[in-house]
Order: sequence, then C-alpha cells, then structure tokens
Amino acid sequence: MKTEKEINNLSKFLSLILRHKPETIGIELDENGWVNTNLLLEKSNQYNHKIDFETLKIIVETNNKNRFSFSDNFEKIRANQGHSLNIELGYLPTKPPRILYHGTAERNVNSILLHGLDKRNRHHVHLSQNIETAINVGKRHGKPFVFKILSEKMYNDEFEFFVSENGVWLTEKVPTIYILEKSC
Repeated sequence: MKTEKEINNLSKFLSLILRHKPETIGIELDENGWVNTNLLLEKSNQYNHKIDFETLKIIVETNNKNRFSFSDNFEKIRANQGHSLNIELGYLPTKPPRILYHGTAERNVNSILLHGLDKRNRHHVHLSQNIETAINVGKRHGKPFVFKILSEKMYNDEFEFFVSENGVWLTEKVPTIYILEKSC
C-alpha cells in the first residue's frame, strides 16, 4: 500500500502525463484525451513511476479535485480538463447558473480587471459553482481572491459554457464586463 505522499506524487505525475506531456513516458493521447490504462501503467513503470491498477484506481477515486476518469470498462483513462494539449473533451454546451466564481491569487487581480479572464495556455477558463472551491483554487497560487462571474448574462450574450465530469465550468474567455469583484 502506498503512503498518502506517494499517492499525491503519483497524482501530480498523472496530471503532467494526461494533461500536458504524455511524450514524457512515450505515449499518445487520442483526440479526446484518452489513453489505454494498461499502456499507461506499463510505460509509467518503465520510466520508474511504480504504479499498479489498484493504486491508479485509488488515485482516480480519491483525488479531491476528481481530475481523472476511467472509461466505463476501465480500459481507458483521461484527465477531465486542464489540458495544454489540443484535446476535444466532447462536453456539450450547457446553460450555466446565474453566477459562477473564479479563484485566483491577489497578485492577479489588477490584470484580470484590465483584461478579463483568458484561457492562456489551457483550452478554457475554469470556473467554480461555489465560492469555497474558488477560494481553494486561489489559495494554491497565493493569497486568494474570488471574482463573481455573470455567467448567465454571458450565456445570454452567446458565450458557450461546458461543465466537466468533475463539475468545473469551462468557457473560452470572460470579458471584464461580466466580472464583479468579490474578495475573500
């Protein structure tokens, strides 16, 4: 049985492989971000990241951000969002709630107020349905700051929204007119 620290390190490794750099262990993701589970395990072990199927299952089931999903038959695995690779996750456009939240570090506030939220090196801007999640996201990058996003107004103005398997709301960008300040 792996320790909590080992599980956490393997989860970070999987995030790197399944979201950004599959070539690190010599694998390719399909157009929807999936890779064969057995191949992932085989290549991970070849590159000295010791992981078996049971450990992989524990990571998928216990990751507090639900970053990963198995296909129905466990034959494939993928990251749910956050890719820097050209991946089409296949999420359908969905009407968002009236308000969503975006957590960031306080040092980013002025730039966001000037330029809005941009996906930068990701495929989408990530938004949360509840303020607690947004605060936790912001804490990962420094002193947290939360913005309220007028998501229903954006949707009515023809912006597309998607919701990932783990409940993260995704959109292409958030212009400043839809952003309200909401400190923590």
